[in-house]
Amino acid sequence: MYSNKVIEHFMTPRNVGTMVEADGKGTFGDPGCGDSLTIYIKVKDEVIEDISFLVFGCTASVATSSMTTVLAKGKTIEEALEIQEEDIVEALDGLPENKLHCSNLGVQALRSAIKDYLNKKEK
Repeated sequence: MYSNKVIEHFMTPRNVGTMVEADGKGTFGDPGCGDSLTIYIKVKDEVIEDISFLVFGCTASVATSSMTTVLAKGKTIEEALEIQEEDIVEALDGLPENKLHCSNLGVQALRSAIKDYLNKKEK
């Protein structure tokens, strides 16, 4: 049912935890399945220098959240905003059809964290 990469990111997720004094924080939930994800970012010179997450959800939600942080870390804000659901699914070597929506959690929470960062920067 799940690829080896999905199992790997579920069993040993990358970048898990809260972040003290994050530059941006974004939360997104999927009411359809009850999953919820919060992403924290630290930004330096418009590059995501550090990123972490907390997720409540299924195997696919944990794996997609982990992979989202891996894909975004080290990217500029602009590059991170270009990450799509398909990029996450592809990086995990696929997801079952009924779990594809989980990749939306990562993208939306990341965009929300970036929006929070940009709003704080403007002030």
